[in-house]
Amino acid sequence: MAKKYTKKGRISRSAGRFGTRYGRKDRKIVANIEERMHAPHKCNNCARPSVRRIGTGIWKCKKCGYTFAGGTYLPSTTMGRSVARYVSKATEQVE
Repeated sequence: MAKKYTKKGRISRSAGRFGTRYGRKDRKIVANIEERMHAPHKCNNCARPSVRRIGTGIWKCKKCGYTFAGGTYLPSTTMGRSVARYVSKATEQVE
C-alpha cells in the first residue's frame, strides 16, 4: 500500500523541506534515497526487519544489538553483494 501524502507534500515528499531550491530532479533523487534509507531492513544476525542507520555506513539492529558496516544509504550495496558472491564461489572451489 502506497503512503498517502497531504495535498501539499505528495510530490516533494521528504525533500519538501528544500522548497523550490536545487531543482525538481535533485529533490526527487533525495526523496527516493531517504525513502529507501528509512525503510525497515532485515538483520543479518536475527533476520528481523529492525536495522536502523546510526551513522554514515554504520547500521545497527534494534532487536539484537548487532552493529555492522554497510553502504552509506543502504545496509548492503550492489558491489558488496557481488564481492560476497565472488568470495563464496572461490571458497566453494577450494573445498
